[in-house]
Amino acid sequence: MSTRSPRLRVRPQLSDEASSYIRGLIMSGELQPGASVRPETVGEALRISTTPAREALQALRVEGFLELIPRRGFQVAPLTGQDIRDLFQVQALIGGELAARAAANATDEDIAELEALHHELIAAASRNNHDLLEEKNHAFHREINLMAESRKITWALELVTRYVPRRFYSAIEGWPSATVDDHTELLQGIRTKDAEATRAAMCKHIIHAGELLADHFDRRVAAATESSGGSRVSEGDPKVSD
Repeated sequence: MSTRSPRLRVRPQLSDEASSYIRGLIMSGELQPGASVRPETVGEALRISTTPAREALQALRVEGFLELIPRRGFQVAPLTGQDIRDLFQVQALIGGELAARAAANATDEDIAELEALHHELIAAASRNNHDLLEEKNHAFHREINLMAESRKITWALELVTRYVPRRFYSAIEGWPSATVDDHTELLQGIRTKDAEATRAAMCKHIIHAGELLADHFDRRVAAATESSGGSRVSEGDPKVSD
């Protein structure tokens, strides 16, 4: 029986929620390089005051997602599909190590929990319930990370994955089927306690997801560039930009 302590879920601050929201719009290509982002419209979109919205934009500036242009305000910083692939490459290295440790530590109870989540994930995908699919996918990966019992490595992974827009995955072509197929291979490695096979499966899975997102991003930027006559500057999402 697993002896891991349950993790308390703490509600993020309003500025963190706003940061996550804008970060997701940027990484998914809905807010493209050069787009203006105003704290007033962020606050309106999320029904929060301007203060946490402005704090969020300042934080995103520090992270490199936004630039502060004199007399023009915040704008989305340059971003390419290769940048996204690079982020997922780093995530794959860390996630692969956690998966390998999880396989070595796995109990029968752990495996049963993962299998139950996987079946729920398959059912959600078959019903095209993308919100539930993402919820179960997150729970599946979280369980693996907890099984690794490596707090510092998990902390490092969380720093990297904050750049990944979870809530936009379901809209990316190929992602639902990739999730189901890749998890099947991951589960096999964990069932057999094959740490290296599990590491390889997790790395492959994360890089695959990154490629899907990068391709999605590149297509959106190319379409916007074509429609605007070759300019990379986009008006972006009307909820958060001019």
